[in-house]
Amino acid sequence: MKKQRLDRFISNQLNLPRSMSKTQIHRGKVKVGNTVVRDPSTIIDVDTQAVFYKDQKVEYNEFLYLLMNKPKGVLSASEDKTQKTVIDLIPDNLRRNGLFPVGRLDKDTTGLLIITDDGDFAHRCIHPSKNISKTYVAKLDDELKEEMIELFSKGVVLADETLCKPAILEIMDTKTAKITITEGKYHQIKRMFGTVGLGVAELERIGIGRLKLPDNLKYGETIVLSKDDLLKILE
Repeated sequence: MKKQRLDRFISNQLNLPRSMSKTQIHRGKVKVGNTVVRDPSTIIDVDTQAVFYKDQKVEYNEFLYLLMNKPKGVLSASEDKTQKTVIDLIPDNLRRNGLFPVGRLDKDTTGLLIITDDGDFAHRCIHPSKNISKTYVAKLDDELKEEMIELFSKGVVLADETLCKPAILEIMDTKTAKITITEGKYHQIKRMFGTVGLGVAELERIGIGRLKLPDNLKYGETIVLSKDDLLKILE
């Protein structure tokens, strides 16, 4: 059984400020089962008791898992005083307290970004020991060479002598490559291509594990991930 204060439950599930959830409860807008409850400190069992707000059932989700197609010019952060973040782009019906991006995409990098409030899940996704693959498409400022495939497969040594884990490089055309890595060092892909004299003009993440960026998801749009989707990341 999962016990929780009623005001906290309403606040978390409906993305309301805690003070507003208390006010709504005091005003009789919340029912537990068929009973109006006016005490915000009432303890409920979220697994067995139905809660209604303005006669609409409040569905309980312990954690929320979102996939966003991150656009350029937006920070992969929970908040920033001067710049727009990915959290700012989440539609109101999917907002809730405590959401944060899993890992980071650079401000000018686009593509698949997971957003959640589940810290354990996030840790499992980004810790290098888990070896979860991240796949990107990179557009370069000069031509790729076949020998780069073997070089990347052995593990690139960066300019500061940091050794990267082996990566899979696929040449898509003369200046476009698909690259799959299992770690996430600072500016890693840009630095890896830098060791072979190539600059990255554009970078898009298209996959994490077996989870792929949906073709029909526009920049800035967000969808809810299913349990099957999560397995595609963690398996």
